[in-house]
Amino acid sequence: MKTYRFKIFTINPGSTSTKLALFEDNRKVLETSVSHDASVLNSFKTANDQLDYRMGVIRKFVRDNDIDLSDIDAFVGRGGGCYPVPSGTYEVNDRLLEDIRNNVGCTMHPSVLGVQLAYLMQCEYGGRLFMVDPICVDEYTDVARITGVKGIERKTESHALNLRGTAMKHCKIHGLDYNKTRLVVAHIDGGITIAAHDCGKQVDCNEGAGGEGPFTATRTGSLPLMEVLDYLETHSIDEMRHLCSGTGGFVSHFGTSDADEVYEMVRSGDEKARLLWDAMGYNIVKYIGSMAVVLKGQVDGILITGRYTRFETLIEGIREYAGWIAPVFIYENEVEQEAMAAGALRVLRGTEQPKIYTGKDMVKHSR
Repeated sequence: MKTYRFKIFTINPGSTSTKLALFEDNRKVLETSVSHDASVLNSFKTANDQLDYRMGVIRKFVRDNDIDLSDIDAFVGRGGGCYPVPSGTYEVNDRLLEDIRNNVGCTMHPSVLGVQLAYLMQCEYGGRLFMVDPICVDEYTDVARITGVKGIERKTESHALNLRGTAMKHCKIHGLDYNKTRLVVAHIDGGITIAAHDCGKQVDCNEGAGGEGPFTATRTGSLPLMEVLDYLETHSIDEMRHLCSGTGGFVSHFGTSDADEVYEMVRSGDEKARLLWDAMGYNIVKYIGSMAVVLKGQVDGILITGRYTRFETLIEGIREYAGWIAPVFIYENEVEQEAMAAGALRVLRGTEQPKIYTGKDMVKHSR
């Protein structure tokens, strides 16, 4: 006997993995996280070129688990590549799909594939199509966008789905009102973004895929500009772009994006690996501190989420450096899949109206 009302399938392509899950209402029935070696992903010139490869991963998961999608109610794809939008659940329309395909947001991240992959599944199986809290969620103040170069502004690219989902989960556990709470939330994984959440809005965050913030398994993180200009004398701009989100970080230093492999090198006494590992942690706490300043030191908690929470020395370092700012809470399991399903479920149940994507001017701010 059917014990649920709605069946939802979520698709979440990340910088080093493709995560998939099947939900019956808010209960997760099946999930997987397929890791991709950096050498495979780097063989594709752009994220859009990975579409067929990632689609094969999805079809294999459905086939291997004998999943019946004939009665699916909704597909949800992780969002990215469109123009900046306020947070919320969006029913995918033709304009949104076209903007994502054309990557009008100039996103250097595989999230541009999420809605496209979900659309292909919808074409085959039916159901409704949603996007929830894409990486370009924009709730910044104007002052947070400005740089020292006219014509260059800081973009909003973050793990908004997991950052907001973790913040709301934390508030629910501790009996807090998310709309009245100030938090620093750090997603530490193949990509690292660290955000300031001020009473229900994500008001600042490093632009991880754009080369800002801590370096990661595959990303350069922030770099000194003059040294980058020197680097470009012997390297192409395309090489530099690829470094920002595919061949930087651990890949540049060790030839691998496997954090477990690097961590094992640290444990075995490799001094280079130890130095790089410590430097990544050092950069994480620097950005935690910067977001605490954005909140004027009024921080109710520091939340750490993502797969790198499994590395004890990294977490110990965060507590040592940042524990004086506010209590540090560890959420080992990301909630991206749950957040996508929950956003779709609210709309399917009629408790929330889906937002409509209209394009370029959804977020208005001064220039």
